Amino acid sequence: MTTDPIADYLTRLRNAIQARKKVVEVPASNLKKDITRILYDKGYILSWKTEEDGKQGLIKIALKYDARTRRNAITELTRVSSPGLRQYAHVDELPRVINGLGVAIISTSKGVVTDKEARALNVGGEVLCFVS
Repeated sequence: MTTDPIADYLTRLRNAIQARKKVVEVPASNLKKDITRILYDKGYILSWKTEEDGKQGLIKIALKYDARTRRNAITELTRVSSPGLRQYAHVDELPRVINGLGVAIISTSKGVVTDKEARALNVGGEVLCFVS
């Protein structure tokens, strides 16, 4: 059992990207589904679906590569908040990733949203990770 499931999720994605895999499977949870939904909505992955495996279920993620240059859409995944040191940000202090080109994923009272959506909702929260 991992002590930080979000870090495990991001590491599985980074390893699959490095190995040039087309599909990666990760154990499912509601928070991971929300993060995957954001990655899909922002165009970082091709598709995703959930499958039941008799335990907690799986999330199958199809990674997105450029056909010409064969580079992945995700260049960097960084975990910000960890179980040992939670990182919270007020709405006025929400981080910008690569001056707005990347996405910060924030867990708020309104659900898991991007930094731009959190500013629009006028809420702060726990900064989970950066994606660029």
